[in-house]
Formats: sequence, structure tokens, C-alpha cells
Amino acid sequence: MVQCEMCGTETSSPNRVKIEGAELDVCDNCTDFGTEVKTEDSSSSTSTKYSTGSSGSSSSGGSSSSSTSSSSGGGRRQDMFDDMDEIAQDYDERIRNARESASLTQEELAQKLNEKASLMRKLEHGDTLPSDDVQAKLEGELDISLSASGGSEDNEWDGGSSTGEYTLGDVVERKD
Repeated sequence: MVQCEMCGTETSSPNRVKIEGAELDVCDNCTDFGTEVKTEDSSSSTSTKYSTGSSGSSSSGGSSSSSTSSSSGGGRRQDMFDDMDEIAQDYDERIRNARESASLTQEELAQKLNEKASLMRKLEHGDTLPSDDVQAKLEGELDISLSASGGSEDNEWDGGSSTGEYTLGDVVERKD
């Protein structure tokens, strides 16, 4: 007899069910909480599903995705923020200076960009950040860059151990 992983009831024939991303062996009463998982051969499906890039190299799709994530960064994991450009802290001054050098009023610039004049005022006062769409329009119309120059922050993190991984000691600043 096996215990249900949801309610703890003893059951002789547990059902394999996926509940909120986790696969559980549950009793007949708890089966309704998820979707039933079809398993032909549980040992082979789990070994390929959770395999690493080196052991799962037989499948072309799995090895290419794992090799790109492990080879880039040199020991540092890639995250979604690496691909994002950071907006410059002086974006409001850049917008205002570029608009004034183009001899445009806020209303004229807003009309060219098909945006509201109130948005231009808020951007130039630093009250709001431009969306990606508005940022692209401003950069194209005024021929400026609103992105902060990246790369300098990554160079500060050149420490680390000989294995290329960071430890807590690499990033902690001590109070004296």
C-alpha cells in the first residue's frame, strides 16, 4: 500500500497526476485536483525529461538549448534582465535638450510621435518612464539614445573563484 501524496490516505493503486506543475501519486479521490499523466515507461520518460546537456545529447532540440545556456556567461547564468536595456538616469534632460535643439515644442513633438502632450511633459519632468514603444519613437525622432551605457556593471563582477562561480564573499560588502 502507498500513501496518497495529497491527503495521506493509504491506496493500493495510486494515480499519477500533475497538479500545478508537480507530478504526484494520489488516490482516486484526489485525482480530480489535477490532470492525469500518461506514463508508458516512467523510468525512461523521467531520465530524458530531467537530463543534463551532456547526458541528453542524443536529442538535437535538448542539446542545442542546453549548450547555449551553459556556454554563454562563463559560469554565470543568463537571466531575462541581461537582454533588457536600462534607461539612462538623465533621460528627462536628454529628451528636453534634444527637443529644444530641434526647435520643437512639447505639443509639436507629441503630435509627430502620435502621443499626448501631457506624456511629453511628464517625461521631461522625470515623472514617468517611457515605455519601450515611446522610447523607440523618441530615439528615432530626436536621434538620441535613452539607454544607459551598459557593460560597466558587469565588469565590476570579475571576482569569483577559480571555478568561475561566485560565492557570498564575492558580493558582500563589510561594515567597518
